[in-house]
Amino acid sequence: MRKTLLTLLLGAVVLAGCTKENLFPVASGRPYEVLVVMDSVEWNAPHGRALFDVLDTDVPMLPQSERSFRISQTERKDFDRVLNIFRNIIIVNIDERQFTKTKMKFTRDKYAMEQIVLTINSPSREEFRVFCTDHREEIVDFLVKMEMNRLVVELKKKFSKKTFDLAKQIFGCEMYAPDELTSYKKGKDFLWTTNNTATGLESIVMYSFPYDGPESFNKQYLCAKRDSVMKVNLPGEKPGMYMQTDTLCTVVKPIAVHGKYAMEMRGLWFMRNDCMGGPYVSHARVDTEANRVVVVEGFVYAPEKMKRGLIRRLEGSLYTLRLPEEQFVVAITPTIEEDSEKTDK
Repeated sequence: MRKTLLTLLLGAVVLAGCTKENLFPVASGRPYEVLVVMDSVEWNAPHGRALFDVLDTDVPMLPQSERSFRISQTERKDFDRVLNIFRNIIIVNIDERQFTKTKMKFTRDKYAMEQIVLTINSPSREEFRVFCTDHREEIVDFLVKMEMNRLVVELKKKFSKKTFDLAKQIFGCEMYAPDELTSYKKGKDFLWTTNNTATGLESIVMYSFPYDGPESFNKQYLCAKRDSVMKVNLPGEKPGMYMQTDTLCTVVKPIAVHGKYAMEMRGLWFMRNDCMGGPYVSHARVDTEANRVVVVEGFVYAPEKMKRGLIRRLEGSLYTLRLPEEQFVVAITPTIEEDSEKTDK
């Protein structure tokens, strides 16, 4: 009896010390992999193809076609403890008896740590199809931002100390860049850090200029400013060679970084009078204390490689930029409602 009681007490102590972190497995899969839980008949029907078409879109503003996600699909009956620890899961429920309107919510760490489960409930196949088409950008943007959040957490643990120190020294800002970015060049209100490799060149650029009001945040102004800064600071190997923005392949849109307004610019760059080029993405933000605009940009030159992973890794680091007056916020705010009750209803 005493032995049994002792065993029970020890078991209670062990359970009391357990947390969700050490009871749950860590989510599996590579970045930007998505598992859709939907029966094959549904998946291959028009409404299932609508969801596939959303996930099968190209990454915007790359010089070649690259898919946004690696897509997998499983039957409901096969969605077991092996598959339910996938890092990104979309569960589709279509039932007119349960749902009156198509809605989607997401849950964190439902079956595994560091996991995102997006549930889409709909009363009919046709309404689900229309919903996927109408919410294409929202679904893609949500999944990308959730991966960016994971990357931000990783970057805070392992980052380039050289880039961090130089950003602090030149701009009074803090930033967590990939740890391989150790080579650098400094200029007036300018910093370029890079991995300095012959293949898969990754770079982050920071520069600042006086804030002249709202006109500082239109596409024409930002492209012209970028070109002038790059021409001075990043010339090519020979006279007349310098980095330039492909304005026809550049898009801008307002975003929120740490809860504040920023302008995202995304597109292609090329080297004038040379054959180099590649994708870039930048954030322009206002430092109200110093009345200046701080721009941080990631760009890639990798003609022999796929560029999705490279440019997205640099893009994630842009969200870590902390202006002098800011408190650091890890999470990139999702645009889809979180299900705090963790139910599928």
